[in-house]
Amino acid sequence: MVPHPLFLVGHITTARLAFSNLACNFTKTFVKDTMEKRHKEILRKHRLWLSEQLLVSETIVPFLYQEDILTLAQVEAIESQESSKHRVLKLLDILPSRGPRAFDAFLQSLHDFIWVRGALQRDLDPLPGGPAPGTTDDYISDDILHKVPTDRELSRIASLLGAQWESVLLDLELTTEDLYRCRADHQLDTHGAALEGLTQWRRAKGKRATVKRLIKSLEAAEIHPSMLQDALRCSKCSV
Repeated sequence: MVPHPLFLVGHITTARLAFSNLACNFTKTFVKDTMEKRHKEILRKHRLWLSEQLLVSETIVPFLYQEDILTLAQVEAIESQESSKHRVLKLLDILPSRGPRAFDAFLQSLHDFIWVRGALQRDLDPLPGGPAPGTTDDYISDDILHKVPTDRELSRIASLLGAQWESVLLDLELTTEDLYRCRADHQLDTHGAALEGLTQWRRAKGKRATVKRLIKSLEAAEIHPSMLQDALRCSKCSV
């Protein structure tokens, strides 16, 4: 028996409505569970720098799990990575799919990495009419730019350079032989090697070993210069 044409039209219309509702629900769910575009772009822009600056296992990942941003399976996937850098990159792969709360929660988790939080916030909320984010005028006064860092400030800076300390020192015109001696004198101490190199640079350049010159080398090594601002502020507060 052949179905009446009106019967077929009714079923087709019902099927179309059902599909439309399903697509609409999927779109709403997808949008709800996706990070804002500008937040994704900031994480992508700073991806490699973040992988060099952060240690996520001790505080960042536990905080994001506590705030229901990460699932237990995602925590395990991050912690299973072979190195600290790969753990950061895995986290950055996961965050964009964890909803509109994920970026703000990530910023909150950076309480031990205030220079990183500052850099991301400056990209997020640049000052109206002010200089472009990342320029030195954005966050360091002119008198500080032309000062020579103290021993305490150099120590703080050395502790924040991480794996990029050699790139910074090479840009500061230390030789590969100089770096070899720093490594040899501090074989198990990256901070000590970086500090020795920075001290050697200051001794060699004298009054030309300024904060402004140091910022230039940080930028050459793709380290956000806001790290220097936090190092200077922290050393000043601890005097």
